[in-house]
Amino acid sequence: MSGTCKYSCDTATHTLQWINAIIDFLRPYAFLIHSHVVNFFKDRQWEAVDKEWMDCLRKDPVENLLLIPSGVVQDFVLNLRSLVFPREPADLHMSLPGMHMVSVNSVLAQGMNMKKKHEVEVLSAIVSSIADSVRAHTIVDVGAGQGYLAQVLSFQYQHSVIAIDACSHHGRVTDARAERIKKHYAAQMRKSKSGNGRFNVPKTVTCRVISIDMLKTLTGMSLHKGDAEHLGFFEEDNTKLIEEKPKSQCVANSGTSLVLAGLHACGDLSVTMLKAFLECKEAKAVVSIGCCYNLLSEEGADNIETHCGFPMSSGVKSAVFPLGKSSRDLACQSAERWRSLEKDDGLHNFELHSFRAAFQLVLSKYYPEVMETSPSIGRQGKALRRRQQRKVEAPLHHKEVACPHFHPNQKGSFPNIDPNEPETDETSRLATDKDALLNGISSCESTRCVGPKSVDKYKHFEKFTRSGLCRLGLKPLERINFHEIWKEAEPFTELIGPYWSLRAALGPLLETFLLLDRLLFLQEQGHSVEVMMLPIFDPEVSPRNVAIIARKNLPQI
Repeated sequence: MSGTCKYSCDTATHTLQWINAIIDFLRPYAFLIHSHVVNFFKDRQWEAVDKEWMDCLRKDPVENLLLIPSGVVQDFVLNLRSLVFPREPADLHMSLPGMHMVSVNSVLAQGMNMKKKHEVEVLSAIVSSIADSVRAHTIVDVGAGQGYLAQVLSFQYQHSVIAIDACSHHGRVTDARAERIKKHYAAQMRKSKSGNGRFNVPKTVTCRVISIDMLKTLTGMSLHKGDAEHLGFFEEDNTKLIEEKPKSQCVANSGTSLVLAGLHACGDLSVTMLKAFLECKEAKAVVSIGCCYNLLSEEGADNIETHCGFPMSSGVKSAVFPLGKSSRDLACQSAERWRSLEKDDGLHNFELHSFRAAFQLVLSKYYPEVMETSPSIGRQGKALRRRQQRKVEAPLHHKEVACPHFHPNQKGSFPNIDPNEPETDETSRLATDKDALLNGISSCESTRCVGPKSVDKYKHFEKFTRSGLCRLGLKPLERINFHEIWKEAEPFTELIGPYWSLRAALGPLLETFLLLDRLLFLQEQGHSVEVMMLPIFDPEVSPRNVAIIARKNLPQI
C-alpha cells in the first residue's frame, strides 16, 4: 500500500482544504494525541483504543509494530499516509533553478558531525541561491548556534552574514572558529599568491530574540554600517534593543535588503522569523526549518500573550483545533528513525516505556505532591539505544544505586523537578537514569531471550524505580510495595507497544499540520509573497527536514 499524499498546498485554498482534512481525521483520535505514555497504566489508556485493533496488534511481532502504519489497520493507515506531507528530499535543482551546491571542505566542516554537515551543505546552497535571486546585501542567520551555517555562507559563498544566537558561549566559539578559518584561507592565498586577502567573516550578535520588534531592530541595524558596528553593545542588555529602536530599523526604500535564515530555529523563534519577514520592509526572503514544536507557545493554552507560535494562520485559528503540549511533543517524533530500529532495540524501547509507566504508578501512589508539581517528568530511551548501537554491554551490577541528589534536610522540597521542563533527550534526567540502571543489562537478558522471566523484569523495574527516585531527589519510602506495583502493571505490558506505535504514527501528521499552518499564514498575504514548502534533507539523517521558503514579489513598475 503506497499511502501516497493526495493533497496539494500550492494555493491558500488547497492548503486550507488539506488542513481541514487533517483536523477531521484527528478529531476521533484526540485521546491518542493528548495522552502521554507515562500515564499508560495509571489511566488505563489501552481501554480508549478500539478493542479489535488492540487484539490484532498485540499479536503482532515487534517488527510490525515498529513499522506502523504498515497495513495492520488498513483504513487508518491509508487515510493517515494520504494526509502526511512527503519527506523524501525534493529535486532542489528543479525547485530552485540556478542553485549550485558545493561540498563543504574539511576546514569549514571542522566540528560538524555527519548530520550537521549534511544540513549545512544543503541549506547553505539554498540560502545562497535565494540571496542571489533577491540581490540581498546581508544574510541574517537566526539561532545560529556555533555558526556553522553562517561561516559556510561567508567563507564559501562570500556573503555578508550576521549570526544571532542567545548563547554568548556560542558567539565566542563562532568568532574563534572564524578566526582559525580566516588564517587558513589567508595562508592558502599567500602560498598561491592569489586573491586580495580579504574575507567575509560573520558578525556575531548575542541576543535572546523574544519579540518580532527585537528581531526587526537587529536586522535593521545589521544593514547599516554605523549601527552594525555597535551590535555587540546589546549583548549584555537586550532591553536596550526595544528601548532605543535605532533609526535604521527596517526602513522602507532604504536601498538595502536582507534574507532571514534559520536552521532548526527553536520553538517560537521560527515563527518570529516568518512574522519579522513580513513586517520588515528590508527582509526580501526567508528560509526557515523549524524544530522543537514542544516549546511553541499556543493560543489559549494557559497563555495570555497575543503573539503565540500556534496557530499562526487565520484559517487554523477559525477551525479552533487546539493541540496542547502532548500533541506538540508527538509532532517531534521521527518516524524514519523508529521505523529503522532493530527488533532488539524495539523490544527494549517498549520495555523501557513499561518501566517508566509503572514508575508513574509509584509516583502517583506514594508521591502525589510530585505529580501535582510536575506531571510530566521527561521522555526516555534514545540515550540507552545509542549505547546499545555502540554495542556497549556489561554484566548487571547488583550494588545499590547511589543517591547523590537526596538531602535529608530538604524535606518536602524537590530540587530536581522542573514543571516546565521540555520533554527532550537533552533535558530529560530520567534518560540518564536508564543508562545508570540498564547499562548493565545485556541484550540477551532484556530482549534476545524469548520470554524473559517475570522475576527478572521485576528486578529491573525495581532498580529502575530506585534510580528514578534518586534522580528526582526523593528518598525511597520503606512502605513502597514495588512488587504490588509491578503485579498491577505487568499483565498489560504487552499492550504498551501497540499503543505507543499507534500514537507515534500520528506524529508526522501533527508535524504536517503545524507546518501547513505556517505555510497558510504566508499564503494568506496574497500575491505580495511567493512561498513554497520543500523537504530538503535526508529524513533518516535529519528528521526535521522541511523548509519554508518565501520571497516578496517586487511591485510592478
